[in-house]
Amino acid sequence: MIPVILSGGSGTRLWPLSRKSKPKQFLTLFGEDTLFQQTLLRLKGLEDLQDPIVVCSNEHRFVVAEQLQQIEVGESTIILEPCGRNTAPALAIAALQAMKSGEDPILLVLAADHIIADVSSFHKAIIAATVEVELGAMATFGIIPNSANTGYGYIKATEKNTLSKVQEFIEKPDLATANSYVASGGYYWNSGMFMFKASTLLAELEQHSPEILNDCREALANAKQDLDFVRLGSQAFESCPRVSIDYAVMEKTDKAVVVPLDAGWNDVGSWASLWESAEQDDDGNVSVGDVMLHKVNNSYIQSEHRLVSVLGLDDLVVVETADAVMVASKNSTQNVKEIVNELRLQQRPEAENHRLCYRPWGHYDAVDRGEGFLVKRITVKPGASLSLQMHHHRAEHWVVVKGLAEVTCGEKVILLAENESTFIPVGEKHRLHNPGRVPLEIIEVQSGSYLSEDDIVRFDDV
Repeated sequence: MIPVILSGGSGTRLWPLSRKSKPKQFLTLFGEDTLFQQTLLRLKGLEDLQDPIVVCSNEHRFVVAEQLQQIEVGESTIILEPCGRNTAPALAIAALQAMKSGEDPILLVLAADHIIADVSSFHKAIIAATVEVELGAMATFGIIPNSANTGYGYIKATEKNTLSKVQEFIEKPDLATANSYVASGGYYWNSGMFMFKASTLLAELEQHSPEILNDCREALANAKQDLDFVRLGSQAFESCPRVSIDYAVMEKTDKAVVVPLDAGWNDVGSWASLWESAEQDDDGNVSVGDVMLHKVNNSYIQSEHRLVSVLGLDDLVVVETADAVMVASKNSTQNVKEIVNELRLQQRPEAENHRLCYRPWGHYDAVDRGEGFLVKRITVKPGASLSLQMHHHRAEHWVVVKGLAEVTCGEKVILLAENESTFIPVGEKHRLHNPGRVPLEIIEVQSGSYLSEDDIVRFDDV
């Protein structure tokens, strides 16, 4: 069995914590591990489990690789999508990649951003599904509903409370319809988790969506190996239809079965659902960070950088980050994406990026800016280097606060220890390298008429 982890989501409904550059699957919302890491860690104990296939965007490749290393998953296949094309093309690519070895493995398809509280029940459902999948079935995991939720699609089963054939997949219903589904007992929430043999998926794609399979075959045939990553052929993949696996195959096949799952599942699709899943105090509040509450009930309050105090309010969500504060009534949190859309229309950086930005060599935090200057705190991993570059419009002052810096400036290469500094003139080629064994931390002060990230000419990069 090969776990296939789909990690292409942007998580806009959890803004301002989740953003395009680092969406919710890569955040530590519960415990010490990220949702992406928990997705893999909860599979421990299953038999015959092979190294995972992760499908993600090019933008997230180094975050994925680093988080896999942190949990000691080093032999995974990381497939980079040139663009988002929904789940059917992603799974077609995964199945084709899985069969390159000449075997025909079972694919366990999981989203990277779900919560499952009862791992034992989850494992039992996987084992039950395996029996049917070995016989050629295509299994989907149906969540036993505990409310008439209109935010999920539903699955109608031929039998109640047991593994059975799928009768129908249903789009998100209105509240009255959802109530009738829950009352009947024969419907499940569509979790977006699946299991099937690689050959079964490819055969069903060939029958029901051959254009997707053809484009994906070409994209994989033109793929290039780049370090630990598989870069798909852009032209073929971009021409692939944007279709979900539900629509492309599962709604059309006669092989679909649904496995009931009651394991504390949550897709963390909004701040309200995050509040539901987190541990609440006696007043029904979830407090994260430096938070002070007085006469507050049933609320979610999170602070990342400063004291947040709330007085005399109920059913509220307050989230503070370094560059944004979001306040909403709990029953309006499904509409947070409207704020994100407006930020994008205004071309505000808060829509896409955190103030803390991650790069392959480390990260930087833009701590202050004003007319003609920008101050960054830059951290470089041991052995890592930034590109050899120059800027047309800005000069830079670097002060080492921790570690050892090797600085290339024009024809000179110098070493700087803690409390030492250097100056990079406008138009000068330069590079920063950490030759040490501990992270290098510097303060960079940029000065000039134009201080945006696109004023970089790169001559050499790692």
